[in-house]
Amino acid sequence: MEYGNNKFRTRDPHSAHVYFMPFSVAWMVKFLYVPLSYNLAPLKQYVSDYVRLISTKYPFWNRTHGADHFMLSCHDWAPVASKGNDFLYNTSIRVLCNANSSEGFNPQKDVSLPEIYLYNGVVSPKLQSPPSANISRPYLGFFAGGLHGHIRETLFDHWKEKDSHLRVYQQLPKDMDYPSEMLRSKFCLCPSGYEVASPRVIEAIYAECVPVMLSDHYVFPFSDVLNWEAFSLQVNISDIPRLKDILLAVPDDKYMKLKEGMRA
Repeated sequence: MEYGNNKFRTRDPHSAHVYFMPFSVAWMVKFLYVPLSYNLAPLKQYVSDYVRLISTKYPFWNRTHGADHFMLSCHDWAPVASKGNDFLYNTSIRVLCNANSSEGFNPQKDVSLPEIYLYNGVVSPKLQSPPSANISRPYLGFFAGGLHGHIRETLFDHWKEKDSHLRVYQQLPKDMDYPSEMLRSKFCLCPSGYEVASPRVIEAIYAECVPVMLSDHYVFPFSDVLNWEAFSLQVNISDIPRLKDILLAVPDDKYMKLKEGMRA
């Protein structure tokens, strides 16, 4: 969108269907947030000032109260920052990675965006090409990550370093690396942390390791057009104690269809 000619972008505002608001929540946090203060008021104030500026400088916001304007952010605090203006929060399109329906995300107007972690600006080299169809996957499942939130606490209570085939770590052993372990596993656990979204979902898809979604109130990315049941498993948090049995019970033909779904 940013470079060269693009059929989805116009410099004529009268020809536009929607208007992008290019403020960065990440930069707000960097320059406005006082570390460890937990005071997010400066972020909301910035958003309030931003909307006030564009609504007085241009005619387009006021025509719809922002219904045809959209913001985009993958920062965890983006939903809070968007509360700086009631119309932005309730009327505008918010394209968010932190798509939590219990915290105001509205799938009728908002868009859930997949979160991805870029290693030095790119996807991990081990995940840039589709893995071989006959790659060996000796392990049933894999996860490694910090103790963030109640879902991971439940996962660790039942499975942390307790099973040699369903491998769950709080800290990845030094002789292992995350992309390689995904490539060696049939299922990749994707538990929510403090917030609902995790870059592991997209990394799992790159590795063709079937994502196992462990989350509450997470509106999956592009779920209005993607059938997530075709390429992932959704497991209730209450079923985490039975996680190994659930994964072992997946028939081979269903597993292969889930893998095919990731390539579709």
